Amino acid sequence: MHTKKTKFIFVSGGLISGIGKGTTAASMALLLQNTGLKVVPIKFENYLNVDAGTINPIEHGDPFLCEDGTEADMDIGTYEKFLGHDMGKDSFVTMGRIYQTVIDRERRFEYNGEDVEAIPHITDEIIKRIKDLAKKTDADVITIELGGTAGEYQNILYYEASRILAWKNPGDVIHVHVSYVPTPKHLGEPKTKPTQLSVKALNSMGIQPDFIVARSEKMLDERRKDRFALFCSVDKENVISNPDLSSAYEIPLVLKQQDLDKKILKKLGLPIKSANITDWNKLCKTIEETKKTVEIAIVGKYFGTGDYQLRDSYAALFDALDHAGWGNNVNVKTRWISAQKAETEDLEKLIGNPDGIIVPIGWGERGAEGMIKAANYARIKKIPYLGLCYGMQLAAVAFARYVIGWKDANTEENDPKGKHNVIHLMPAQKIHMERRAYGGTMRLGSWEAKVKKGTIAYDAYKKYKGFINEEKGLTSERHRHRYEFNDEFAKDFEKSGLIISARSVVENLAEIIELPKSVHPFYLGTQGHPEYKSRPLKPHPLFMEFIKACVKD
Repeated sequence: MHTKKTKFIFVSGGLISGIGKGTTAASMALLLQNTGLKVVPIKFENYLNVDAGTINPIEHGDPFLCEDGTEADMDIGTYEKFLGHDMGKDSFVTMGRIYQTVIDRERRFEYNGEDVEAIPHITDEIIKRIKDLAKKTDADVITIELGGTAGEYQNILYYEASRILAWKNPGDVIHVHVSYVPTPKHLGEPKTKPTQLSVKALNSMGIQPDFIVARSEKMLDERRKDRFALFCSVDKENVISNPDLSSAYEIPLVLKQQDLDKKILKKLGLPIKSANITDWNKLCKTIEETKKTVEIAIVGKYFGTGDYQLRDSYAALFDALDHAGWGNNVNVKTRWISAQKAETEDLEKLIGNPDGIIVPIGWGERGAEGMIKAANYARIKKIPYLGLCYGMQLAAVAFARYVIGWKDANTEENDPKGKHNVIHLMPAQKIHMERRAYGGTMRLGSWEAKVKKGTIAYDAYKKYKGFINEEKGLTSERHRHRYEFNDEFAKDFEKSGLIISARSVVENLAEIIELPKSVHPFYLGTQGHPEYKSRPLKPHPLFMEFIKACVKD
């Protein structure tokens, strides 16, 4: 039952994408949550995809996988990491889903013959989603991140919805504008004009921001704050600096130093309290004081865009490595290796002798042979190995080829007619593939598995609280795949020394494979995605133990 008068905070971006709007919104939400409020985020995306599941990770970053199977934007992962609780379908909305809902409603004659238009019907649906989330969660505060930047035609309906909600709920809605303040090298001073123009775009839509959060190289000086106050009609004290930092996890500390938590509470008419961020301070101190480094080679296929390399394609993985690194008092340095290069080049020269090797998520034939070779290289060289989803499947292929001796071993995805397809299409997925129904049809979300005692996996889950039910031996990981380990060959694998250390409760599917410690220091592949459940204050056990194995005395 919804018993509270919910407050709403819209967060918009200015000038460029990737400015840090999501981490800023998450940091504000964290501060408010740590004053004792129940804060629930929602992210609105511009694209017409129904969800993020069918988008190439190079185009829009690594889709974040939620417990309920929602394939969302990376910012949903940021919210989970900062706030420490799970997000789901109600917290992630695309323009495609909004239009789909309204059009389906029109087809059912639910508008009683009205002419259905962008305003008010699309804006009404946007507002309805926000209010429904407030009712469902009984939230004190809903933070609403608007995708893209102010002035884009794709997201103007979101801004119109925010204007309408603020107009109908005076005093209960505020707007925070996160904008970029560049410092051109040839000038040597930060320039406020771009943000002034961004705010002008907001004003043209009937929106006056209550706060400006300025993303810049350094803290803003008084002159820049004065200019923002004068030209943007924002109180000087509500112009907040968000400078470049060594870690995104420092952002809540910097915002709190400027009393953003108290200023927002005052603006919303809520009791003014100070956020308790003791744990966050400890985390940042650990990050700052950690000196030792381990090097992890990641053999993947989604690193490049044009002449540039992208971290966002494997964002959750890199975050999980950082979390586990700090948990082991080491920094994790990653070396990105093209799986396609691994197909043809000498692995001794290409991979060398890193402290650990990871083969992450992937799809299809391109680069697969390089990943298989990398998995085998890690096994032979006794280098700690972690295979994630496709990395688990291709580790099984490598074992079948180089240990069991099936030279033709493969995955059905890449060799549909192979004799030894040790990875095959899940029967329930065949109809989807035949219909080319790719969106939202995989094995998605959280699935329980029973973990075998005495294995690396079981000992890892048991070591860290909250990851396994010891009485039942059950854990749960998030999944996003169509292909699985082919149980027809399970006995052959086990006879040759591979351990199937976890199986799903519902379908008895192989979830985790590993080699015993007597054979290899750490060699484990998981069909699930532990990277999506890792948090800075609660690193995932499999990553913790992998990094621990990588640390050389």
